[in-house]
Amino acid sequence: MSFPFNQIEFKRNAVEPIECIKAGLNLIKSQYWLFVGITVVGILIGSVVPLGILMGPMMCGIYLALFQTRHGQPIEFGVLFKGFDFFGDSLIATLLHIVPIIVILVPAYIIFIVFYLGFLVAMSQGGGGSPNPAALLGFFALVLVFWLVVFVLLIVLSVIFTFAYPLIVDRRLSGLDAVKLSIRAALANFWRLLGLLLLTGLLNFAGALFCYVGAFFVLPIGFAAIAAAYEQVFGLGEVQPNLPPPPPSFV
Repeated sequence: MSFPFNQIEFKRNAVEPIECIKAGLNLIKSQYWLFVGITVVGILIGSVVPLGILMGPMMCGIYLALFQTRHGQPIEFGVLFKGFDFFGDSLIATLLHIVPIIVILVPAYIIFIVFYLGFLVAMSQGGGGSPNPAALLGFFALVLVFWLVVFVLLIVLSVIFTFAYPLIVDRRLSGLDAVKLSIRAALANFWRLLGLLLLTGLLNFAGALFCYVGAFFVLPIGFAAIAAAYEQVFGLGEVQPNLPPPPPSFV
C-alpha cells in the first residue's frame, strides 16, 4: 500500500539517541550474526558499482529485514535482495543524495588546489628566505575553516537523507517523495538525529580501531538504531514484502 507523502504525519523532537541505540541492539540481538551478514554483504555489493547504483536496493533490503523483524515476521538472508523490488525508487533517492555531494566536493577540491598552488607561487616569489610564520599559520587556518565548512555541509546532507530508504520500504513512497519527507522530518528532529548519527559514527570508529574488522560487527547496530529513530518519528506501517512497490516516479 502506498501512502501520499503529504498526508504522512511525523513527530518533532522525537528522536532519543541513547534509546535508539538500545532499541536497535534489542531488535537484532536474537539474530545478531544474521544481521552482521546482511549489512556487511549489503554494503559490499552496494559499493561495487559507481554512483551508488546498487547501494539503494541494498539499503532497502537491510531496512526491510529490520522492519520485518520489528513486526515479528521471520527473516532470512535472502530478504536483503528483496531490496531490488525498490530498485527504481531507491536509485532516485541515492542519486538525489550523491549529486549534491558531488556538487560540493568537486568545486571544493578545485578551489583548494587553485588556492594551494597560488600559495606555493607566492611563497616561491618571496625571495628564497624563510617562510613567514604568520603567512603559514594564516594559510593552514584558512584550509582548516574551508574543509570544516565542507564537512558540515556533508553532515547536513547525511542527516536530512536519513529517513529516505526507510520511507521507501515502510510507506512505499516514490524516491522523490521519500527524500522530500525525509528532509522535512529530519529538519524537525535535526539536533537529536545528528546526535544519533554521531553516536553511531563513534561506534563505527571504535570498531575500526580493531584492525578495521570490528567496524563490520557494529554496522547492524547503527542501521537498527536508525530504524528505531524512524519508528520514533513516523511509527511503523505494515510491511508487506510480497507486494510490489508502485512504479518509480520521476516527477
